[in-house]
Amino acid sequence: MEMNPQDIYQLIAPELALVEEELLRYTQSEITPISEIGEYLLNAGGKRLRPALLLLTAKMLGAVSPMAIRLAAVVEFIHNATLVHDDIIDAADTRRGRPSANSHWGNSMTVLAGDWLYMRSFALALGEKNLEVLNTLIDITQKMVEGELLQLTYLGRSEVTEQQLLDIVERKTAYLFSGCTKLPAIAAGMNHGSAERLAEIGKSLGMAFQLVDDLLDLTSTKDVLGKPVANDLKEGKMTLPVLFAIRNGNQEDTLKVQSVLDERDFRFVDRAEILKLVERSDGLHRTRELAAEYASRAIHMLEEFPPSIFRDAIVRIPEFILNRNA
Repeated sequence: MEMNPQDIYQLIAPELALVEEELLRYTQSEITPISEIGEYLLNAGGKRLRPALLLLTAKMLGAVSPMAIRLAAVVEFIHNATLVHDDIIDAADTRRGRPSANSHWGNSMTVLAGDWLYMRSFALALGEKNLEVLNTLIDITQKMVEGELLQLTYLGRSEVTEQQLLDIVERKTAYLFSGCTKLPAIAAGMNHGSAERLAEIGKSLGMAFQLVDDLLDLTSTKDVLGKPVANDLKEGKMTLPVLFAIRNGNQEDTLKVQSVLDERDFRFVDRAEILKLVERSDGLHRTRELAAEYASRAIHMLEEFPPSIFRDAIVRIPEFILNRNA
């Protein structure tokens, strides 16, 4: 059946409303800056893609339990905590088209608020009294921190490998997606094998999502993205489209990219030039093809689960990921 993103969100609208209530309740603190920063982040206009994926998976497996609602709030907390720390590390001024929390409250206060969000998410998870849930969340969070550390290790270096960049994508983004599809299986009491299959589905979706994100960083506009275009390169981060470009280009192309990485700016090489060399060398097409491979892997694995409108909705997510513009 035909489905657009609005139709998909409509399938879980009542449950998402409950998640919002959880998020709001658990950001309240007697320490005013925590409540202020927490609410600022939650009202930043995020799509709640991760909680939505968790809720759709829960419905595909049966029903959405109160535990699934709380876990959907937990993954959104972890996601927001990560964004806060990312913005501080990147010295970002904007996030989703408005001032980032760190430019609003300063690094010191914001990093502590990010830590608080992490702790809040684990306090929530601990309340479930389920070791497998806790182990999954700890594993995800460790992988995300490892991904951030790996990215910092390769910062400013154009000689990274495709595997190193995919490793960063997997840790920083895909593992949290894998949690969104694995946690409902744990909550539903499914066997380890089924939970791991679902985790692989989520991971593949997360890989596709981030690779498309890397494309949009180069091809979208500031108004659509809510942050400057080609920002990754300006922050010293190599991404796959740019790697493909310099691998298939000439020495001069590599020097142009390295110049931006060194300068952390587009003083000598402008953004349009970088996009041109990525397009010329098929970097965009090759990255999109790789994203499509991950997306089709997720769809193929979903076929193992009984047909339902919720499975159909998850099957449509890869298509929306591949065709999104923000």
